[in-house]
Amino acid sequence: MAFDAERLLSWDFEEKAQSYDARDAILYALGVGLPLAPGESDDLNFLLEDRLRVLPSFAVVLATPGMWPKIPELEIDWVKVLHMAHAVRFDTPLPTQANVRSRAEIKELYDRGPDKGSVCILRRQVIDADTGTVYCTIDQTVAMRGNGGFGGDPMPRTERPEMPGRAPDHAEAVRTSDRAALIYRLSGDLNPLHADYDVARSAGFDKPILHGLANYGTACAVVLRAFCDGDPKRMKSLNLRFAGIVLPGDQLDFTCWKDGSQVLFEARVGDRVVIDQGVSLID
Repeated sequence: MAFDAERLLSWDFEEKAQSYDARDAILYALGVGLPLAPGESDDLNFLLEDRLRVLPSFAVVLATPGMWPKIPELEIDWVKVLHMAHAVRFDTPLPTQANVRSRAEIKELYDRGPDKGSVCILRRQVIDADTGTVYCTIDQTVAMRGNGGFGGDPMPRTERPEMPGRAPDHAEAVRTSDRAALIYRLSGDLNPLHADYDVARSAGFDKPILHGLANYGTACAVVLRAFCDGDPKRMKSLNLRFAGIVLPGDQLDFTCWKDGSQVLFEARVGDRVVIDQGVSLID
């Protein structure tokens, strides 16, 4: 059975359900690097049960379809799959515990040719299973580098946000832990690319790389702390593109600019841009 674009477009990912509590939210915060500030700081609000705030980005690990590129019937070369971008609209702040549900669907599928593969956008909402409250809407952009040339539509050109030419309003260096990927995977992303050296080498890397969504969570924490006073209600969306790989132990150097109701941001590891096109709408 070969890769079939129509099969993927019509695939029923089935509804997923999950219950979480304060411990899960705290483990996620640890996995994306909190506390970012040493010692006594407001970062503890995301780590202590008696005052717990939940990072908005925690929603991206809830009721996920899991490692769906490994579904045998889809015939995706999953080792060559890379997470390109992530965009989330936050509708309602997450409580410290809830029962949630989500159903994913392929929103778009673009063909980049037999050499470059294809790109798909997976959309889902995270919804409270008891009340029907919508917590967020997620668009995950995935590059399937081994599955192209099927005659599909090419990727459209999109306008990219430009970072201002002036000095940033906030700059922050975040040193990731050497154990960052091993901690983050406990929040549910068990892709062996981030833990197994043999799998990483087969994908073209010297060693396991850090989850893109771990960096997404770190970006969420940086923007939330610097521009929203650490208040999850004030963050309305967070979009970014993964421009380069990050290894556990790397230092992420963030630069951020406030422009009205939005924050523009990017991050580098040394001279390499690893997060770009970052935009967050805030109150």
